[in-house]
Amino acid sequence: MINIRKAHERGHADHGWLNTWHTFSFADYYDPEQMGYSSLRVINDDRVAPGAGFPTHPHRDMEIITYVLSGALEHKDSMGNGTVIRPGEVQRMSAGTGIRHSEFNASASEEVHLLQIWIVPQQSGITPSYEQKFFDAAEKLGRLRLVASPDGSEGSVTIHQDAKLYAGLIDPEHGAEHALPPGRRAYLHVARGAASLNGEALEAGDGARIEGENRIRLESDSSAEILLFDLA
Repeated sequence: MINIRKAHERGHADHGWLNTWHTFSFADYYDPEQMGYSSLRVINDDRVAPGAGFPTHPHRDMEIITYVLSGALEHKDSMGNGTVIRPGEVQRMSAGTGIRHSEFNASASEEVHLLQIWIVPQQSGITPSYEQKFFDAAEKLGRLRLVASPDGSEGSVTIHQDAKLYAGLIDPEHGAEHALPPGRRAYLHVARGAASLNGEALEAGDGARIEGENRIRLESDSSAEILLFDLA
């Protein structure tokens, strides 16, 4: 079963400096039917104006993944990390017992477009930690590249949950497939472009809940960048 949710059905807020779409309930957007999917709690599709950003604020007991699509995002946190995240890089923060961090557009002239993802951890109260890794576009072309997993396999960042995150780039000559083991479910998010999921047409910002499908087939008549969550 594939249940598609179109991009325009998501929650939306335009704060001037931040134009954001919420796949699941977040901040002032509340929908009891959209509180998450399995351990996946948040997908925020954020566009941040030049020089603007999120001032220092706290988090705890959440796995936070940042995926930059364009531009550059400057990160600082209470663990002493200070980095800039660019397209191709995946940042993972395990908030655990508590962290404080800020995220700002690193450019004074260009917008930054990013996805902020939250996954509920299997265990609360863990020691906070941080990772940031780069995945070349060639690794994602025509395949689903594992970028986050419970054990850090294949060079992915490590998350404290039975969930895997794959990133893929597809075009007319390069499709991708994923075998979904029995009892698992998946969530697909089209980050940009247009694609088909088992023949169902999807566009940028669209998402799909996937259950009872043993194989996920992704194709595109143009090009697309997608994220696939394999969930318990």
